[in-house]
Amino acid sequence: MTLRLGDIAPDFTQQSTQGEIAFHAWTGDSWAILYSHPRDFTPVCTTELGYTAKLADAFAQRNVKVLAVSVDDLESHQRWVGDINETQNTTVNFPILADSDRKVADLYDMIHPNANTTLTVRSVFIIDPAKKIRATITYPASTGRNFEEILRVIDSLQLTDGYSVATPVNWEDGDDVIIVPSLQDPEELKKRFPKGYTTIKPYLRITPQPNR
Repeated sequence: MTLRLGDIAPDFTQQSTQGEIAFHAWTGDSWAILYSHPRDFTPVCTTELGYTAKLADAFAQRNVKVLAVSVDDLESHQRWVGDINETQNTTVNFPILADSDRKVADLYDMIHPNANTTLTVRSVFIIDPAKKIRATITYPASTGRNFEEILRVIDSLQLTDGYSVATPVNWEDGDDVIIVPSLQDPEELKKRFPKGYTTIKPYLRITPQPNR
């Protein structure tokens, strides 16, 4: 099953380190991150899960729930969480799905047969409150995920959902943004962007971030 941006994220019910998760009900009105790990006790993923726990406040400020998934079983997950807490000096505060039957991995096309027929690739799905997949990022096993980039993408999505803007290259929260080309009416532009804007080209108009 190939999932594309804008598709409804498949629903599922699966056990986790924090009890049974019915995914759509669990996400509720929140944004969600679903991200996969090849297996338990892998070094790169150990650092990622630890860092995710340390970002609990950052995710909460953005109304984001985080859910990890690995194809190992619940007992293995619980032992791995102990290692993560110890080595990363944190407390894992979000659920990790036990997906030994690969139900979730198959639903989200996380199995990479060209690499391994049983292990999940290291994917990230960013899902909005309407349950739509808004962004996906897939990493090789050797490269740790950049969670500052994941937060940046969420900030951009939430900003651009609320205003008729897009975010330019290397944008960070608080930087200037781009007015979408479809918005052309001068009165509407004045109303939406009272701080004004700079026209570089008819299709490239820069304005201060409107919610700042």
